[in-house]
Amino acid sequence: MKANLSLGSVFGIKIKVHWTFIFLIIWIIFSELKHGGNKDSILFNIALVLAVFVCVILHELGHALTAKHFEIETKKITLLPIGGMASLERIPESPKQELLVTLAGPLVNILIALLLYFIIPVKELMHLNFTETFESLSSFTLQNFLFYLYIVNIALVVFNLIPAFPMDGGRILRALLAIKMNRVKATQIASNIGQFIAVLFLLIGLLYNPILIFIALVIFLGAYGENKIVQHMAILKGHTAKEALMTNFTTFQPNDTVKDAIKIIISGTENNFVVIEKDAIKGLLYYQDIIENAKNENVLIKDIMNSSFKTIKSTDDLKTVYQLIHNQKNSFFPVLENGNLIGVIDSANLNEFILFQPKFVY
Repeated sequence: MKANLSLGSVFGIKIKVHWTFIFLIIWIIFSELKHGGNKDSILFNIALVLAVFVCVILHELGHALTAKHFEIETKKITLLPIGGMASLERIPESPKQELLVTLAGPLVNILIALLLYFIIPVKELMHLNFTETFESLSSFTLQNFLFYLYIVNIALVVFNLIPAFPMDGGRILRALLAIKMNRVKATQIASNIGQFIAVLFLLIGLLYNPILIFIALVIFLGAYGENKIVQHMAILKGHTAKEALMTNFTTFQPNDTVKDAIKIIISGTENNFVVIEKDAIKGLLYYQDIIENAKNENVLIKDIMNSSFKTIKSTDDLKTVYQLIHNQKNSFFPVLENGNLIGVIDSANLNEFILFQPKFVY
Protein backbone atom coordinates (compact mmCIF):
# COMPACT_ATOMS: atom_id res chain seq x y z
CA MET A 1 0.00 0.00 0.00
CA LYS A 2 1.27 3.45 -0.87
CA ALA A 3 2.04 5.58 2.17
CA ASN A 4 0.39 8.65 0.67
CA LEU A 5 -2.54 9.29 -1.64
CA SER A 6 -2.18 12.32 -3.90
CA LEU A 7 -5.03 14.86 -3.81
CA GLY A 8 -3.54 17.11 -6.49
CA SER A 9 -1.55 20.30 -6.08
CA VAL A 10 -2.14 23.94 -5.08
CA PHE A 11 0.29 26.70 -6.14
CA GLY A 12 2.59 23.92 -7.35
CA ILE A 13 2.60 22.25 -3.91
CA LYS A 14 1.54 18.60 -3.85
CA ILE A 15 -1.23 17.76 -1.37
CA LYS A 16 -1.07 14.21 -0.04
CA VAL A 17 -3.05 12.30 2.56
CA HIS A 18 -1.44 9.49 4.57
CA TRP A 19 -3.17 6.11 4.28
CA THR A 20 -3.69 5.98 8.07
CA PHE A 21 -6.24 8.78 7.60
CA ILE A 22 -8.77 6.05 6.84
CA PHE A 23 -8.55 4.90 10.46
CA LEU A 24 -9.87 8.29 11.56
CA ILE A 25 -12.96 7.84 9.35
CA ILE A 26 -13.44 4.28 10.65
CA TRP A 27 -13.11 5.53 14.24
CA ILE A 28 -15.78 8.21 13.64
CA ILE A 29 -18.21 5.63 12.24
CA PHE A 30 -17.52 3.16 15.07
CA SER A 31 -17.80 5.87 17.75
CA GLU A 32 -21.13 7.17 16.39
CA LEU A 33 -22.64 3.69 16.15
CA LYS A 34 -21.40 2.86 19.65
CA HIS A 35 -23.17 5.95 21.05
CA GLY A 36 -26.44 5.35 19.20
CA GLY A 37 -25.72 7.50 16.16
CA ASN A 38 -27.44 7.15 12.81
CA LYS A 39 -26.64 7.84 9.17
CA ASP A 40 -27.21 11.59 9.61
CA SER A 41 -24.86 11.90 12.58
CA ILE A 42 -22.18 9.81 10.86
CA LEU A 43 -22.29 11.87 7.66
CA PHE A 44 -22.37 15.12 9.66
CA ASN A 45 -19.25 14.20 11.63
CA ILE A 46 -17.37 12.89 8.61
CA ALA A 47 -18.18 16.09 6.71
CA LEU A 48 -17.02 18.14 9.71
CA VAL A 49 -13.70 16.26 9.87
CA LEU A 50 -13.15 16.76 6.15
CA ALA A 51 -13.91 20.48 6.53
CA VAL A 52 -11.46 20.69 9.42
CA PHE A 53 -8.75 19.14 7.28
CA VAL A 54 -9.45 21.68 4.55
CA CYS A 55 -8.68 24.28 7.24
CA VAL A 56 -5.52 22.33 8.09
CA ILE A 57 -4.46 22.44 4.43
CA LEU A 58 -5.05 26.20 4.38
CA HIS A 59 -3.01 26.47 7.62
CA GLU A 60 -0.10 24.63 6.00
CA LEU A 61 -0.43 26.69 2.82
CA GLY A 62 -0.04 29.75 5.03
CA HIS A 63 3.37 28.43 6.09
CA ALA A 64 4.29 27.35 2.56
CA LEU A 65 3.36 30.54 0.73
CA THR A 66 5.07 32.73 3.32
CA ALA A 67 8.18 30.56 3.00
CA LYS A 68 7.98 30.94 -0.78
CA HIS A 69 8.14 34.70 -0.29
CA PHE A 70 11.58 34.08 1.25
CA GLU A 71 12.55 31.81 -1.70
CA ILE A 72 12.00 28.60 0.27
CA GLU A 73 10.08 25.99 -1.67
CA THR A 74 7.65 23.45 -0.21
CA LYS A 75 7.73 19.97 -1.69
CA LYS A 76 4.41 18.77 -0.36
CA ILE A 77 1.77 19.03 2.34
CA THR A 78 0.87 15.75 4.00
CA LEU A 79 -2.34 15.19 5.93
CA LEU A 80 -2.11 12.85 8.92
CA PRO A 81 -4.88 11.76 11.32
CA ILE A 82 -3.48 14.19 13.90
CA GLY A 83 -3.01 17.15 11.54
CA GLY A 84 -0.91 18.34 8.64
CA MET A 85 2.75 18.85 7.82
CA ALA A 86 4.31 21.14 5.22
CA SER A 87 7.64 19.75 3.97
CA LEU A 88 9.73 22.89 3.48
CA GLU A 89 13.04 22.36 1.67
CA ARG A 90 14.66 24.07 4.65
CA ILE A 91 13.73 26.01 7.77
CA PRO A 92 14.63 29.72 7.60
CA GLU A 93 17.74 30.47 9.65
CA SER A 94 16.78 34.11 10.02
CA PRO A 95 14.74 34.48 13.27
CA LYS A 96 12.52 37.11 11.64
CA GLN A 97 11.79 34.91 8.63
CA GLU A 98 11.09 31.86 10.79
CA LEU A 99 8.77 33.92 12.98
CA LEU A 100 6.78 35.16 9.97
CA VAL A 101 6.61 31.74 8.30
CA THR A 102 5.46 30.10 11.54
CA LEU A 103 2.89 32.75 12.45
CA ALA A 104 1.32 32.53 8.99
CA GLY A 105 -0.27 29.15 9.76
CA PRO A 106 -2.21 30.11 12.93
CA LEU A 107 -3.07 33.46 11.31
CA VAL A 108 -4.97 31.59 8.58
CA ASN A 109 -7.08 29.83 11.25
CA ILE A 110 -7.73 33.16 12.96
CA LEU A 111 -8.97 34.62 9.66
CA ILE A 112 -11.23 31.60 9.09
CA ALA A 113 -12.62 31.93 12.63
CA LEU A 114 -13.27 35.65 12.12
CA LEU A 115 -15.07 34.97 8.84
CA LEU A 116 -17.26 32.32 10.49
CA TYR A 117 -17.92 34.64 13.46
CA PHE A 118 -19.63 37.14 11.17
CA ILE A 119 -21.51 34.44 9.21
CA ILE A 120 -23.12 32.62 12.13
CA PRO A 121 -24.88 34.13 15.20
CA VAL A 122 -22.08 33.30 17.63
CA LYS A 123 -23.17 35.91 20.16
CA GLU A 124 -26.69 34.46 20.33
CA LEU A 125 -25.36 30.96 20.99
CA MET A 126 -22.97 32.25 23.64
CA HIS A 127 -25.81 33.89 25.59
CA LEU A 128 -27.86 30.67 25.85
CA ASN A 129 -27.71 28.60 29.03
CA PHE A 130 -26.21 25.12 28.99
CA THR A 131 -29.47 23.27 28.30
CA GLU A 132 -30.51 25.63 25.53
CA THR A 133 -27.04 25.49 23.96
CA PHE A 134 -27.01 21.68 24.06
CA GLU A 135 -30.45 21.46 22.45
CA SER A 136 -29.56 24.06 19.82
CA LEU A 137 -26.32 22.31 18.83
CA SER A 138 -27.73 18.78 18.82
CA SER A 139 -29.38 19.17 15.41
CA PHE A 140 -27.48 18.58 12.17
CA THR A 141 -27.91 21.99 10.58
CA LEU A 142 -25.58 24.12 8.46
CA GLN A 143 -25.46 26.73 11.24
CA ASN A 144 -24.27 24.16 13.77
CA PHE A 145 -21.79 22.77 11.25
CA LEU A 146 -20.24 26.22 10.81
CA PHE A 147 -20.28 26.85 14.56
CA TYR A 148 -18.34 23.65 15.24
CA LEU A 149 -15.91 24.63 12.49
CA TYR A 150 -15.53 28.03 14.18
CA ILE A 151 -14.71 26.36 17.53
CA VAL A 152 -12.26 23.95 15.90
CA ASN A 153 -10.32 26.77 14.22
CA ILE A 154 -9.97 28.57 17.55
CA ALA A 155 -8.82 25.28 19.10
CA LEU A 156 -6.27 24.82 16.29
CA VAL A 157 -4.81 28.25 17.03
CA VAL A 158 -4.59 27.57 20.77
CA PHE A 159 -3.14 24.07 20.30
CA ASN A 160 -0.58 25.14 17.70
CA LEU A 161 0.67 27.98 19.90
CA ILE A 162 1.61 25.60 22.73
CA PRO A 163 5.40 26.15 22.98
CA ALA A 164 6.19 22.50 22.24
CA PHE A 165 8.99 22.52 19.67
CA PRO A 166 8.80 21.64 16.78
CA MET A 167 5.13 22.68 16.76
CA ASP A 168 4.29 26.23 15.68
CA GLY A 169 4.44 27.55 19.25
CA GLY A 170 7.85 25.96 19.75
CA ARG A 171 9.18 27.44 16.52
CA ILE A 172 7.89 30.87 17.54
CA LEU A 173 9.71 30.44 20.85
CA ARG A 174 12.92 29.38 19.06
CA ALA A 175 12.70 32.37 16.70
CA LEU A 176 12.23 34.80 19.60
CA LEU A 177 15.13 33.24 21.53
CA ALA A 178 17.34 33.33 18.42
CA ILE A 179 16.96 37.11 18.28
CA LYS A 180 18.93 37.33 21.55
CA MET A 181 21.22 34.27 21.30
CA ASN A 182 22.74 31.93 18.70
CA ARG A 183 20.43 29.56 16.85
CA VAL A 184 21.95 26.38 18.29
CA LYS A 185 21.37 27.42 21.90
CA ALA A 186 17.89 28.72 21.07
CA THR A 187 17.02 25.38 19.46
CA GLN A 188 18.40 23.46 22.44
CA ILE A 189 16.21 25.45 24.87
CA ALA A 190 13.10 25.15 22.67
CA SER A 191 13.78 21.43 22.17
CA ASN A 192 14.09 20.80 25.93
CA ILE A 193 10.81 22.62 26.58
CA GLY A 194 9.15 20.69 23.75
CA GLN A 195 10.30 17.36 25.13
CA PHE A 196 9.13 18.31 28.64
CA ILE A 197 5.66 19.17 27.28
CA ALA A 198 5.69 15.91 25.30
CA VAL A 199 6.22 13.98 28.54
CA LEU A 200 3.26 15.84 30.07
CA PHE A 201 1.14 14.92 27.03
CA LEU A 202 2.25 11.31 27.43
CA LEU A 203 1.19 11.19 31.09
CA ILE A 204 -2.17 12.82 30.35
CA GLY A 205 -2.64 10.49 27.40
CA LEU A 206 -2.02 7.41 29.55
CA LEU A 207 -4.74 8.59 31.93
CA TYR A 208 -7.33 10.05 29.58
CA ASN A 209 -6.73 10.06 25.84
CA PRO A 210 -4.54 7.59 23.86
CA ILE A 211 -4.30 10.05 20.93
CA LEU A 212 -2.16 12.32 23.14
CA ILE A 213 0.34 9.46 23.50
CA PHE A 214 0.93 9.47 19.76
CA ILE A 215 1.14 13.27 19.67
CA ALA A 216 3.64 13.16 22.55
CA LEU A 217 5.89 10.73 20.68
CA VAL A 218 5.78 12.84 17.51
CA ILE A 219 6.70 16.00 19.47
CA PHE A 220 9.44 14.30 21.51
CA LEU A 221 11.14 12.67 18.51
CA GLY A 222 10.64 15.75 16.34
CA ALA A 223 12.23 18.03 18.94
CA TYR A 224 15.17 15.65 19.39
CA GLY A 225 15.70 15.20 15.63
CA GLU A 226 15.56 18.87 14.70
CA ASN A 227 17.85 19.81 17.58
CA LYS A 228 20.43 17.35 16.22
CA ILE A 229 20.06 18.73 12.69
CA VAL A 230 20.68 22.30 13.86
CA GLN A 231 23.76 21.18 15.82
CA HIS A 232 25.09 19.33 12.78
CA MET A 233 24.52 22.33 10.51
CA ALA A 234 26.48 24.52 12.94
CA ILE A 235 29.35 22.02 12.95
CA LEU A 236 29.42 21.83 9.14
CA LYS A 237 29.46 25.60 8.64
CA GLY A 238 32.53 26.68 6.67
CA HIS A 239 33.42 23.15 5.50
CA THR A 240 33.29 21.93 1.90
CA ALA A 241 32.42 18.59 0.29
CA LYS A 242 36.09 17.92 -0.50
CA GLU A 243 36.83 17.63 3.23
CA ALA A 244 34.31 14.83 3.81
CA LEU A 245 34.39 12.75 0.62
CA MET A 246 35.52 9.14 0.29
CA THR A 247 38.47 8.75 -2.05
CA ASN A 248 38.77 4.96 -1.75
CA PHE A 249 35.80 3.71 -3.74
CA THR A 250 34.98 1.18 -6.43
CA THR A 251 33.64 2.01 -9.87
CA PHE A 252 32.06 -0.27 -12.46
CA GLN A 253 31.76 -0.33 -16.23
CA PRO A 254 28.29 -0.51 -17.83
CA ASN A 255 28.99 -4.02 -19.12
CA ASP A 256 30.04 -5.40 -15.74
CA THR A 257 27.52 -7.73 -14.10
CA VAL A 258 25.59 -7.92 -10.86
CA LYS A 259 27.90 -10.79 -9.88
CA ASP A 260 30.85 -8.38 -9.95
CA ALA A 261 29.02 -5.95 -7.67
CA ILE A 262 28.02 -8.69 -5.21
CA LYS A 263 31.69 -9.73 -4.87
CA ILE A 264 32.69 -6.17 -3.91
CA ILE A 265 29.82 -5.85 -1.41
CA ILE A 266 30.70 -9.13 0.32
CA SER A 267 34.44 -8.39 0.43
CA GLY A 268 34.14 -4.84 1.79
CA THR A 269 31.83 -2.19 3.21
CA GLU A 270 30.69 -0.45 0.01
CA ASN A 271 27.01 -0.68 -0.96
CA ASN A 272 26.55 1.92 -3.71
CA PHE A 273 28.73 2.48 -6.76
CA VAL A 274 29.49 4.89 -9.59
CA VAL A 275 29.29 3.52 -13.14
CA ILE A 276 31.78 5.10 -15.53
CA GLU A 277 32.78 4.71 -19.15
CA LYS A 278 35.74 6.54 -20.69
CA ASP A 279 36.07 8.70 -17.54
CA ALA A 280 32.44 9.87 -17.84
CA ILE A 281 29.80 9.03 -15.24
CA LYS A 282 27.04 6.99 -16.86
CA GLY A 283 24.98 6.22 -13.80
CA LEU A 284 24.80 5.11 -10.18
CA LEU A 285 24.31 1.56 -8.99
CA TYR A 286 22.34 1.40 -5.75
CA TYR A 287 22.43 -1.40 -3.18
CA GLN A 288 18.68 -1.97 -3.41
CA ASP A 289 18.87 -2.55 -7.16
CA ILE A 290 21.66 -5.07 -6.65
CA ILE A 291 19.61 -6.95 -4.04
CA GLU A 292 16.53 -7.03 -6.30
CA ASN A 293 18.59 -8.56 -9.13
CA ALA A 294 20.84 -10.82 -7.03
CA LYS A 295 19.15 -14.02 -8.29
CA ASN A 296 20.21 -13.24 -11.84
CA GLU A 297 23.92 -12.50 -11.45
CA ASN A 298 24.50 -12.14 -15.18
CA VAL A 299 22.35 -9.01 -15.48
CA LEU A 300 24.44 -6.16 -16.85
CA ILE A 301 24.93 -3.15 -14.62
CA LYS A 302 23.88 -0.80 -17.43
CA ASP A 303 20.44 -2.43 -17.37
CA ILE A 304 19.76 -1.69 -13.69
CA MET A 305 21.81 1.45 -12.99
CA ASN A 306 20.12 4.78 -12.34
CA SER A 307 21.03 7.21 -15.10
CA SER A 308 19.19 10.13 -13.45
CA PHE A 309 21.34 11.41 -10.61
CA LYS A 310 22.77 14.49 -8.94
CA THR A 311 26.44 15.33 -8.54
CA ILE A 312 28.20 17.50 -5.97
CA LYS A 313 31.05 19.91 -6.58
CA SER A 314 34.10 19.62 -4.34
CA THR A 315 33.65 23.28 -3.35
CA ASP A 316 29.99 22.89 -2.32
CA ASP A 317 29.19 23.90 1.24
CA LEU A 318 28.73 20.83 3.44
CA LYS A 319 25.58 22.40 4.89
CA THR A 320 24.06 22.24 1.41
CA VAL A 321 25.30 18.67 0.98
CA TYR A 322 23.79 17.72 4.36
CA GLN A 323 20.39 19.05 3.31
CA LEU A 324 20.64 17.28 -0.05
CA ILE A 325 21.52 13.95 1.56
CA HIS A 326 18.65 14.16 4.04
CA ASN A 327 16.10 15.26 1.42
CA GLN A 328 16.86 12.63 -1.22
CA LYS A 329 15.67 9.03 -1.23
CA ASN A 330 19.13 7.78 -2.26
CA SER A 331 21.83 9.57 -0.26
CA PHE A 332 24.87 8.68 -2.39
CA PHE A 333 26.51 11.26 -4.65
CA PRO A 334 29.60 11.52 -6.85
CA VAL A 335 31.87 14.48 -6.07
CA LEU A 336 33.39 16.34 -9.02
CA GLU A 337 36.31 18.75 -9.28
CA ASN A 338 36.75 20.57 -12.60
CA GLY A 339 34.36 18.03 -14.09
CA ASN A 340 36.42 15.03 -12.93
CA LEU A 341 35.28 12.38 -10.45
CA ILE A 342 37.43 12.66 -7.31
CA GLY A 343 35.29 10.86 -4.74
CA VAL A 344 31.84 10.00 -3.40
CA ILE A 345 29.87 11.08 -0.37
CA ASP A 346 26.94 9.53 1.48
CA SER A 347 25.14 9.88 4.81
CA ALA A 348 27.43 7.41 6.58
CA ASN A 349 30.73 9.15 5.88
CA LEU A 350 29.19 12.60 6.35
CA ASN A 351 28.03 11.52 9.82
CA GLU A 352 31.52 10.19 10.53
CA PHE A 353 32.97 13.56 9.49
CA ILE A 354 30.58 15.29 11.93
CA LEU A 355 31.55 12.85 14.69
CA PHE A 356 35.23 13.81 14.47
CA GLN A 357 34.67 17.57 14.38
CA PRO A 358 34.91 19.77 17.48
CA LYS A 359 31.48 20.14 19.05
CA PHE A 360 29.74 23.48 18.66
CA VAL A 361 30.26 25.72 21.68
CA TYR A 362 27.31 27.99 22.61
